[in-house]
Amino acid sequence: MQSITEILAKELGQKQEYVENVVALIDEGNTIPFIARYRKEMHGAMDDTTLRNLETRLTYLRNLQQRRDEVKKSIENQGKLTEELSAAIDNAATMTEVEDLYRPYKQKRRTRGSVAREKGLEPLAEAIFAQDGQDPSLLAEGYVDPEKGVNSIEEALQGANDIIAENLSDDADIRKSLRELVMRRGLLTCKAEEGAEEEGVYKLYYDFSQPISRILDHQILAINRGEKEGILKPNVALSGNEGAALVCRAALKPVMHVSAFVRAAAEDAYERLIFPSIQREVRNELSDRAYEGAIHNFALNLKPLLMQPPVKGFVTMGLDPGYRNGCKVAVVDATGKVLDTSVVYPTFSERKKQEAIAILSGLMRKHSVRHIAIGNGTASRETEAMTVELLKSFPEASYMIVNEAGASVYSASPLAAEEFPEYDVNLRSAVSIARRLQDPLAELVKIDPKAIGVGQYQHDCPQKELDAALGAVVEDCVNAVGVDANTASRSLLQQVSGLTATTAKNIVAYREENGPFTSRAQLKKVPKLGPKAFEQCAGFLRIPESKEILDNTGVHPESYAAAKALLNLLGCKKGDNLSDLTAKLEAYGLSKAAAECAVGEPTLLDIAKELSKPGRDPRDELPAPILRKDVLEMKDLKPGMELTGTVRNVIDFGVFVDIGVHQDGLVHISEVCNRRLRHPSEMVKVGDVVKVVVLSVDEKRHRISLSMKQAGKKNAQRETQNTK
Repeated sequence: MQSITEILAKELGQKQEYVENVVALIDEGNTIPFIARYRKEMHGAMDDTTLRNLETRLTYLRNLQQRRDEVKKSIENQGKLTEELSAAIDNAATMTEVEDLYRPYKQKRRTRGSVAREKGLEPLAEAIFAQDGQDPSLLAEGYVDPEKGVNSIEEALQGANDIIAENLSDDADIRKSLRELVMRRGLLTCKAEEGAEEEGVYKLYYDFSQPISRILDHQILAINRGEKEGILKPNVALSGNEGAALVCRAALKPVMHVSAFVRAAAEDAYERLIFPSIQREVRNELSDRAYEGAIHNFALNLKPLLMQPPVKGFVTMGLDPGYRNGCKVAVVDATGKVLDTSVVYPTFSERKKQEAIAILSGLMRKHSVRHIAIGNGTASRETEAMTVELLKSFPEASYMIVNEAGASVYSASPLAAEEFPEYDVNLRSAVSIARRLQDPLAELVKIDPKAIGVGQYQHDCPQKELDAALGAVVEDCVNAVGVDANTASRSLLQQVSGLTATTAKNIVAYREENGPFTSRAQLKKVPKLGPKAFEQCAGFLRIPESKEILDNTGVHPESYAAAKALLNLLGCKKGDNLSDLTAKLEAYGLSKAAAECAVGEPTLLDIAKELSKPGRDPRDELPAPILRKDVLEMKDLKPGMELTGTVRNVIDFGVFVDIGVHQDGLVHISEVCNRRLRHPSEMVKVGDVVKVVVLSVDEKRHRISLSMKQAGKKNAQRETQNTK
């Protein structure tokens, strides 16, 4: 039997030595961001995604081994564990296979088969199943015993049938073969329940049939939700008698005159016991696959959303649009500190709109506002129109529509109340919207990732697995960017490798009491932040106020000596421009320098990159968000128009793109590019700025159909014309 590390190495395509090192590091309590960034030599520079997959599979395989041991111990206690069965359990690759093997030995509730055994009919069942040509009726005569509850030959034969059927239903090989047949040849069908609305949201599935081998994840999720809501009635079907034939082939001996009794028992086992169970298992397997895909897709979308480039260094105004309660206004400085708040009512009347413009103009001048962030919720269209009119007097300023998903959840949370006790819920939301433009990551970490709205069917998914996957994405993003220990909120700090809610709170309390941190070493004085926690978090926390320049980089304190040795080696002095340090290192020789600095090559290369751009933000290298000065409405759209938009969501069947008209357009998967895609995420991710062509507009149903591949054709045509 292969070891867990051998299995992982084969699955991930990695050296077993590297896998063993990662497993040891995880067991020692190291976090994935720390392992990914600061232990590259030990794992061959695997990225955080690969390491997360390794950690997930490690947990599964360990649980699988634990279950194998439990099953073997249980069977052994019954005195029924053979070498052959033990080997089969050890070689079972999934939990399902282990449970199939355990099924005959598992204590069951009373069944027809167990009742027949209590009546002493098991020897009769064995004799009939031997299929040696004896007449079952003659065999049954010796088992008629009214005292045991067997009053006739018919009752004895029925009991034998029940025992044979149950034994066949517990046969691991039969179940495995039938499950594979259903997955390969079966159908998932669906009908509408009585009383379903004719034009309901599940109309596509009212008369639905699809081969299980070809059904898509989003179809499974939609059917599951429709069933849960009592609108759809799904079913797993297998055409013809393939399933029953499979069970009969396994049960019947290849003799000239097959046993009609055993055939009938096999067919009974299939219809009554095996197929209904396999139907449930297949539905569960499909659901698990779909949920896993949905969680993966959500995580895939969440990462680029969190890593959107910040719009730094400018005073920003946040507008939380509304009708009855007005438009809430918050002005924040370049660091996100609230400077001013107000409420205006631009949707009440033209006079009120002009009053709102006057008030906002005053705030713009008073605080030198450069950017306006507008929430995309209720009354966003009217607020944007007012903003365009406002900006006519401020040509240097611009605005952006910000996805406000989750802002109301945050503003009503205890965290927001603690952060802004002096403001009501609505004004907190405006502050959050302004800060989302300035630094999306720092603001979005305060919100439950499920409330951000970049997935599909997220509320139907297993919440524990979803929370773990999304939490891992947040953690990886925060640590990839790094955190200023002197300005970061408690929410942001607790996502740093090695820190907990308690130690994050203690860091904030310590700096409030003692002033800003002046070195990384000072973090060791924070209560409950021990040596292991410091090792894990130090490289991800930045101290811009420190006299030690390395404290404001991603260089870990354990590598400070190597960093200084590198600078001496390359003849760099204090005050030198280090922007070409990586080029100098490569010219000197990476392996030679690594040996002289006593560190691994990947670590030395990372040190050089950090020193060449101290305080660098990886998000700055991504395409900048689209800031606008004008407004476009849905009625302005015409088929054939080419526009630039921002990808807001990527799901199984397409891509939603914000083109600035308050209604995201859909690029169907077939319109993403000219080749066949398994998933749109192969081509685009959330936050990408893309060119699209309008295919159609349905104002009544608020639907916009877009194409990315046709925009590509137009660009190619232009290039051809320009060449001519």
